[in-house]
Amino acid sequence: MSSRLTVFYDGACPLCIREIGALRSLEKGRHIDYLDVSPPGAAEFCPVPQEQLLARFTVRRKDGELVDGAQAFTEAWSQVPWLVWLRPVGRFPPAHWLLDLVYAGFLKIRPRLQRFAGRIAQEKR
Repeated sequence: MSSRLTVFYDGACPLCIREIGALRSLEKGRHIDYLDVSPPGAAEFCPVPQEQLLARFTVRRKDGELVDGAQAFTEAWSQVPWLVWLRPVGRFPPAHWLLDLVYAGFLKIRPRLQRFAGRIAQEKR
């Protein structure tokens, strides 16, 4: 069991890289370990199937429990000191339900957003 939250992310996804970059810059590496699960060899250290981690944002809490989707985002962003209030909000059943609904909608448009973010990243090169 780790004393830090672990974020599993898709390092091959331009959209994911931006999100993780924002989180890293705000929490400054004090509370979160980041694991890129996109490389082919990453499957050997994934706690669940690699495809599952690539499909939904997932974190391993300090107590070892894996959570995904909207709850994972609230757990991760609550590691930023001025956003710690997100954890109880994300666990409140009506808010949790609404956040999961929004995340499910996001997952439907994620492929288009990834392509758009990829084009922007290429233009900056």
